[in-house]
Amino acid sequence: MSDRTREYLEKIDASAEHLLYLINDILDMSRIESGELSLKNEEFSFCGFLKAINTMVSGQCSDKGLDYQCHIQGEVDDYYIGDDMKLRQVLINILGNTVKFTPEGGKVSLTVNRTAHYDRRSTLQFRVADTGIGMSREFLPHIFDAFSQENSSSTSKYGLSGLGMAIAKNIVEMMNGGIEAESEKGRGSVFTVTVTLMDCETDHSEAEATVLEEFRSAMIRKGIKASQEAGRADLTGRRVLLAEDVQVNTEIMMMVLQMRQMEAEHAENGRIAVEMFASHEPGYYNAVLMDMRMPEMDGLEASRAIRAMDRTDAKTIPIIALTANAFDEDVQRSMQAGLNAHLTKPIQPEKLFETLERLIRD
Repeated sequence: MSDRTREYLEKIDASAEHLLYLINDILDMSRIESGELSLKNEEFSFCGFLKAINTMVSGQCSDKGLDYQCHIQGEVDDYYIGDDMKLRQVLINILGNTVKFTPEGGKVSLTVNRTAHYDRRSTLQFRVADTGIGMSREFLPHIFDAFSQENSSSTSKYGLSGLGMAIAKNIVEMMNGGIEAESEKGRGSVFTVTVTLMDCETDHSEAEATVLEEFRSAMIRKGIKASQEAGRADLTGRRVLLAEDVQVNTEIMMMVLQMRQMEAEHAENGRIAVEMFASHEPGYYNAVLMDMRMPEMDGLEASRAIRAMDRTDAKTIPIIALTANAFDEDVQRSMQAGLNAHLTKPIQPEKLFETLERLIRD
């Protein structure tokens, strides 16, 4: 394509991403204000939690020419019980802002420290610091207000919704934690998040217990780098059953799958998808991409019907949800219906490919 066409497409992509960002923030804030946002209490790997954050933030910093460092001070456990997804959202909201407001050549850091440990509970402190443009003393008390921005040009210049910090504060308070901000104009900012999580008493193996220490050493030596999983499936020539009722979405997904030389057969709704799966021999399809909202039979019902079939591949074929439903309860419903993964629209091709590579087995 021509340079001008590519430029137009990049602008369309950036605008769509920004619109999605705004909509997600508005939906989150609406759920918070209506009291519908709930917290989970589940065991999670603290190493995996930090790795997910650092992989995302280090990439953003690298693209902008920023020095990013993450440090763990003192003793922290390998596993905790809490809502790691919501806590991750808080830190990514804060770190995302620091990246946007820190000029090229600046520094961004995340420091983790356990400040208290009592009665099988740990108080963790996350300190985010940057050398960015900072904030005035007058604006600082309003940093966590919804739609608050010190400079009205920030929306267009930095692509902000004005809700990220308000969402972070509300989530932290739901966790009975605290969040504070310090800043000086032209000198940078420091955000401190403090939450208390339940200790995990599960007896994990000795090998698992060393993961966090190895991760800490790797961060100190060379920063965080995303590692590629070994043994992933080759997607070339794989056949996928695509259940999608919207024609334009179907065309887009077909083109995306063709990027990796995959074959796709289309079903206009869940009922047809079940019939197509049942009419072919076991192993004919390598995976099912299932839209959730379809006429006649929705994605959840269709997935249950496939899993209930008396055939060798019914229980093992990867079924992946493709949906605009991005809330925790939607993911839980997908998992309970027998789906293996839950991808939200608009689908990111690399995320889709990574999921298929991980789930498809010969």
